[in-house]
Amino acid sequence: MNSFGRHFRFTTFGESHGVAIGVVIDGIPAGVPIDIALIQAELDKRKPGQSDYTTQRKESDTVQILSGVWQGVSTGSPLAMMIPNEDAHSQDYEQMAKVYRPSHADFTYETKYGIRDYRGGGRSSARETACRVAVGAIAKVMLEHHGIEVYAWVQQVGSIASKCSNEELDFSRIEETPIRCPDIPVALEMMAEIDKVREAGDTVGGIVSFMAKGVPVGLGSPIYGKLQADIGAAMLGINAVKGFQYGSGFESVELRGSELNDMFINTDGRTHTRTNNSGGIQGGISNGEDIYGKVAFKPVATIMQSQNTVDSTGNSTVLVAKGRHDACVLPRAVPIVSAMLAVVLIDHLLLNKLSKWQ
Repeated sequence: MNSFGRHFRFTTFGESHGVAIGVVIDGIPAGVPIDIALIQAELDKRKPGQSDYTTQRKESDTVQILSGVWQGVSTGSPLAMMIPNEDAHSQDYEQMAKVYRPSHADFTYETKYGIRDYRGGGRSSARETACRVAVGAIAKVMLEHHGIEVYAWVQQVGSIASKCSNEELDFSRIEETPIRCPDIPVALEMMAEIDKVREAGDTVGGIVSFMAKGVPVGLGSPIYGKLQADIGAAMLGINAVKGFQYGSGFESVELRGSELNDMFINTDGRTHTRTNNSGGIQGGISNGEDIYGKVAFKPVATIMQSQNTVDSTGNSTVLVAKGRHDACVLPRAVPIVSAMLAVVLIDHLLLNKLSKWQ
């Protein structure tokens, strides 16, 4: 599967060390403002080499719009974008041509398909996620038209976590540090931890939190189109993701129903909930409250230490990886998480217009 979405649907193409990566989006209504500078600004948040805390592969990730736009707005036809690859060092991966990297997709890809592009991981590389960020930039413009805003930020790196509640955080500060944690004192601790991990030739994981504000009541379906299920699929489809929760998530198991239930109240004729343990979704359908959750990322599999493994013939060997890799993927994962949240919400918003006769 190389496509995602139902009404607002996109298909990505390209490999990490190929000529280019790109995406074709279908389902964008005619007349949507398409600002290439805005798309580029989102891509710049994800691109490699942007700080000392990301891989030093130097890609400008300059996006080119190939079709679907005329005089600054969408035409209603498929919108295609392309991002050239400029700084692939394929020679760094020659030693991995016949060797399986521990916890990477090398073994499963080769076993399933009988062929593997070992140059940067081919399609299994997180380079493909640049396409998702480009799509998300367009989705965010469409959501803003409907008064919906999406946010994502680094909540935790390794064992270092922000203890601030979502309500206490100032989302305008997300971009103040390279780590993209709006809790600035904790962000500085996270940066020091990544420095230490990188110097040891190792990697570290963490948690990216997300929130959507202004979501109307009624997005999602109660059975197989549950809104949280589609958000979960979007997040779990991101490279290196190992866990997903929305609302109170796994903490719910420690509460009783009398503690967890979100009591309904009416304020000035508006029905809403006093608390939001449901994370803005009940019965698979948005209830008008903020949608929030967390995404857990594992440490990057490729590390700069020797590891025991086997080659494609089953012989034991030792791998000392080369190449340029993130010691922590969290800062660059933030725009990917917000993009995928935006894509799911706009897809459901467009689908919702088809749910009843008006």
